[in-house]
Amino acid sequence: MAKRSAPRSAHAHAHASGQASIAVTETAQLFQYVETSALLAALLEHDSAARNALAVKGVGRRITSALTFAEASRAIVRATVAGRLSRADERASLQWLRTFRRRCAVIAVTDTVLARAGRPFPVEPIRTLDAVHLASAEVLGEPPQLMSILTRDTRVIDNARALGYALES
Repeated sequence: MAKRSAPRSAHAHAHASGQASIAVTETAQLFQYVETSALLAALLEHDSAARNALAVKGVGRRITSALTFAEASRAIVRATVAGRLSRADERASLQWLRTFRRRCAVIAVTDTVLARAGRPFPVEPIRTLDAVHLASAEVLGEPPQLMSILTRDTRVIDNARALGYALES
C-alpha cells in the first residue's frame, strides 16, 4: 500500500511537540491509541486479550500520551511495594514498558491537550487523567474513523464511543 504524509493537523502537532512525523498508510484503522488501563491489564494483570491487542502487527500506528508512562511506572511501584511484583518482575515490567515506548508515538501533555481536557466531554463526569487521554487522541486532529482506542476504563469507553472512535478492549 502506498504511504502518504499524515494530514496537516497531526503532522503540525507532531512537529510542534518535537515528535517525529506520523506516517499514515491507507488502511481502515490507521491509528491505535493505547490508554493506560489496557497497557496495565497486559503488563500487570497478564490479560491475554490486552496482550494480544498490543502484540498484533499491522494494527496501524500505536500512539499514547506521555501520561501513560507516568501512570504505568507508578502502578509498577505500587505493585512492587504491595508485594504483588517481585524485584525480578519489577525489572521485567520496566523493560517491557521501555520496549513499548520505543514502539509507539508519544503525545506530549501540552497546553493544548490540557485545555481540551478541561472542557466538557459527552459523558460526564470523567476523571482528569481520563480526560487527558481522550484529549491526547483528539488533538491529533484525525477523524475518529481512522483511530481505535484500546482501553479497559468504562468512562473512557463511554466517551470514546460518544466521540465516534472505534474501541478495542
